[in-house]
Formats: sequence, C-alpha cells, structure tokens
Amino acid sequence: MTLLDQDLEQPRKARLLKLSEATGLQRRASDPEASVWVNASAGTGKTKVLTDRVLTLMLHGTPPERLLCLTFTKAAAAEMRNRLAKALQDWATCSEEQLEKRLYDLLGRRPDAAQSLRARQLLARVLDSPGGMKIQTIHSFC
Repeated sequence: MTLLDQDLEQPRKARLLKLSEATGLQRRASDPEASVWVNASAGTGKTKVLTDRVLTLMLHGTPPERLLCLTFTKAAAAEMRNRLAKALQDWATCSEEQLEKRLYDLLGRRPDAAQSLRARQLLARVLDSPGGMKIQTIHSFC
C-alpha cells in the first residue's frame, strides 16, 4: 500500500484527494478485522497506522498484554510508545464531546457506549498490564 505519493506540481484539489484516499487506506489498515501489510515510504504515516491499529484492537477488546509491536529501530519504538501514551492519556481525561470526536476520527463512525467506556479505562489497563505494552525492536525481541 503506497500512501501519499505527492507530486507538488499537482493542483491542490488533486493533493487533497490523495490525502483523503490515504486517510481511507490508513483507516482500513487499522481495522482489527483485516489482515494487512503496510509498505510505504518514510513520512507517509506508517507509525500512525500502526498506532491506530493498536488503539483499535484495544477498543475492540484485545487485552494490552496480548499485543506485540515490533519495529526496526529504538527511535520508532519510542515514537510509537509516546503516541500510544498520549492518545490513552487524552482519552482518559478529555470531555465526552472530545472523546467522541477522537474515536470518530479513529473508527470512521460514532463509537458505541462500550467503546467509549473502554477508551476511558484503557490507560489504567495498560499501566496494570504485566510488563506493560510490548513495543520493542525486532533485535530485542529475538
């Protein structure tokens, strides 16, 4: 899947269309019901897709301790850890309206009551998970 092959000579409308297509592809790649392979150039949103996928999996009930996220570099693992922590902190503390908007942006639809409640509780679940979230490099995993 190639996300955002932007040609700066294209009109703004065409670039916006590609961004819209990329957002749709990213949302499909983060769907926990799909088996996906993400192959994209640097700066195209791979970390966002993977972070969204982890968040979506947990919203659908996957326990945090059952997830393993592998990256090539320590920097990528740290970035993913930071993005997940920020999202979970935001979900735990934001207003109901803000939470609904954030979950809508992630899921592409309004969250149901169970997902909203789960989103509020995920930070505590991750912190209480034995060993915390497993986000590491392939080298450290092996």
